[in-house]
Amino acid sequence: MEINFKIIVLLLGILFTGLTAGLCFTWSNAITAGIGRLDDLGFLQSFQAMNRVIINPSFLIVFFTPVIFLTVNAFLHRNAHPVTFWSFLLAAVLFFIGIGLITIFKNVPLNEMLDKTVLENLSSIELKELRARFEKPWNRWHMQRTLTSIMAFSLLLVGIINNK
Repeated sequence: MEINFKIIVLLLGILFTGLTAGLCFTWSNAITAGIGRLDDLGFLQSFQAMNRVIINPSFLIVFFTPVIFLTVNAFLHRNAHPVTFWSFLLAAVLFFIGIGLITIFKNVPLNEMLDKTVLENLSSIELKELRARFEKPWNRWHMQRTLTSIMAFSLLLVGIINNK
């Protein structure tokens, strides 16, 4: 039974980490790049709409449960090959910091600032200023999430390859 539990935790950790890395990669390479070409009002409205829609149970499960799965996975592999254990542990730490903490302390506050704003009541100068306060920092922090989620996913693959 322990082996099955161990495999299930590992597979769910890999699956959800991979989905998160894919989401972050796609958001960085297509979504923000695409809406970045819009005028200020269009950009801010698009971001508001996406931020409001993305907060749903399936997103929250996929995006945040890897913190639990990866931590448990590292613990379950504490007696495995050292490369496997350290790969799994580093994946858990990277995901926790790069997705968990950056999301909660950097991207979410920016999202909340944008969400509270009635965009249609702002002048073109105020829209430009809001976009400047939002877009560059949000994209910078999101790039950190993208890189750390891809690194965490890669480390899980390294851990599997070295697991003997």
